[in-house]
Amino acid sequence: MSPTTVFIILFIFLLPLLFYPSSSFPYDTAYHIDCGSTTTTTDHFNTTWLSDRFFTAGSSGLVSEPLLFQQFHEKTLRYFPISSGKKNCYIFPDLPFGKYYLRTFTVYDNYDGKSHSPSFDLSVEGTLVFSWRSPWEEDISRYGAYSDVIFYGLDGDADVCFYSIATDPPVIGSLELIRIDPDSYDPLLTGNGSSILVNYGRLSCGSNQWGPGFSNDTDVFGRAWQSDAKFRSMNTVGVKSVTAVRDVINTEKSPNYFPKKLYDSAVTLTGSGSLEYELPVDAKLDYLVWLHFAEIDVSVNAKGKRVFDVIINDENVTRIDIFKKVGGFAAYSYHYVAKNLSSTPLIVKLLPVVGSPLICGLENYAIVPADVKTVPEQVTAMKALKESLRVPERMGWNGDPCAPTNWDAWEGVTCHPNKDDSALVIFQIDLASQGLKGYISDKINLLTNLVSLNLSSNSLGGTLPAGLGQNSLKKLDLADNLISGSIPDSLTSSNLQLVLLNGNKLEGQVPEALYSIGVHGGAIDLSGNKGLCGVPSLPDCPMFWKNGGLSNGGKIAIGVSCGVVFLLVAVIVFICIRRRRNDYDFGLPQELMSLAAKRNKYQRQKSLMALEMESQHAKGFIPSYN
Repeated sequence: MSPTTVFIILFIFLLPLLFYPSSSFPYDTAYHIDCGSTTTTTDHFNTTWLSDRFFTAGSSGLVSEPLLFQQFHEKTLRYFPISSGKKNCYIFPDLPFGKYYLRTFTVYDNYDGKSHSPSFDLSVEGTLVFSWRSPWEEDISRYGAYSDVIFYGLDGDADVCFYSIATDPPVIGSLELIRIDPDSYDPLLTGNGSSILVNYGRLSCGSNQWGPGFSNDTDVFGRAWQSDAKFRSMNTVGVKSVTAVRDVINTEKSPNYFPKKLYDSAVTLTGSGSLEYELPVDAKLDYLVWLHFAEIDVSVNAKGKRVFDVIINDENVTRIDIFKKVGGFAAYSYHYVAKNLSSTPLIVKLLPVVGSPLICGLENYAIVPADVKTVPEQVTAMKALKESLRVPERMGWNGDPCAPTNWDAWEGVTCHPNKDDSALVIFQIDLASQGLKGYISDKINLLTNLVSLNLSSNSLGGTLPAGLGQNSLKKLDLADNLISGSIPDSLTSSNLQLVLLNGNKLEGQVPEALYSIGVHGGAIDLSGNKGLCGVPSLPDCPMFWKNGGLSNGGKIAIGVSCGVVFLLVAVIVFICIRRRRNDYDFGLPQELMSLAAKRNKYQRQKSLMALEMESQHAKGFIPSYN
């Protein structure tokens, strides 16, 4: 093999390494959903937008002035009228456990011709994260706005739910869900899965807005970065932009994968004042402030030439010397948690010590405590009931049955915290007179905290589940349905105080322990079930019949009878076999056989003599004995 050939082969193998970063992003779970669209498209940034999916209800819409929007996914939307229920969701299925970045695009643009932007709330995994209140700012209402959060997906699905306020229909233009590094943004400091990070500002200093949807510059997390200009305080004067003259190292590194472009520009000051930012926040929350630096000024080539303090809400949190930390043209980040803010806005001030301060970017996230959710087994039970009872869409049975706690649970459902306040449990279900036409799922036995169940005056069929009658259950009203079959023994719970099963098609013997509820001060009504028997006011049950089938006594009697018959048959068969053996094996001794033969010969001779005498007598011949 010639040296030229070897060089060509090596070049082919090494070529990808020249054009791709050494540390590739290891997570490939990503959804980009164009809400309201019936087709899948690819934008000019090469992002594939999936046709609308994973929603529970609602209708498709189109902004009133599509030409105002460059991206196709910004022109379409999904809205949720009140007829779809007060709670509707997008539910991303079968997700790996991990950390996720969710980005939403919300726009109104008078899609319904009513000139009334809606009021609604949005939750992620049962925690309220965004609140939209009418009227919206004119620019946001007309052009829309992007918002994003970082959260943990721990149950295999991700629920993004919308809550209607009054009769306003929530709207959504697009949803993006991207799996990110679980160690990103210091999970130990921000509570791991116990909190959600809500973006309150992601600024790129000295540049315009860029990132997915705005430029060809990539951010593997899907983060978009906006200009810092409008967030600078009026106290800041003499701002100067700086651009890197060579590549900045230590970018695109795990776990945060901050993009290289973030460190290619920065702002500093021409004078001796401070560089100050005012960030909008809500009081009474903790905020994670993430600051990005890179010494990209070639004139600062040694430590001690640029030193400044970081002041957050009048507290001096650290002193920064970028060159001392990482040298020149290298990325460096610092983060801090501002606790329990009592006022707004959040002030970040870079106060010079030596030279002028410099910053490349700034992020601010509210640390929102994750709301408690419903116990997973009870979520499973409620979803099964939703299907089996055929709960109508208008009732909004979507997402978590109980969370978030600052909103009502599913219509007709009451929830309470469990004993240690770590989760929510189903306490009561009241769906009387709702036109239900299904049946009661046997998974109802998973609702171990259910105290009251009222499904009366519907058209429910099927049978009563064998597990119905949890120890917690005190009130059961299934009156005026079409339920058939027998009453299960599980309903004999001593805690039941009210049992209304009247007006159904139940049959069989009523358990005495169930009927005794009325005797001990409770109330029970079994009328209108023609097939029930066995307790006062109802017919007597057949001796060997119970609950539409043989009772235990009947089964025992039949078993005993079968045993007796079997024994009789066995005896008869035994006798027959013995008789057959005698027929074939019986034989007389030789002497008896000889004697019998002589006797038979004598009898035959005697018979012949008698016949001859009768014949002669008939001819008149009288023998002479002389």
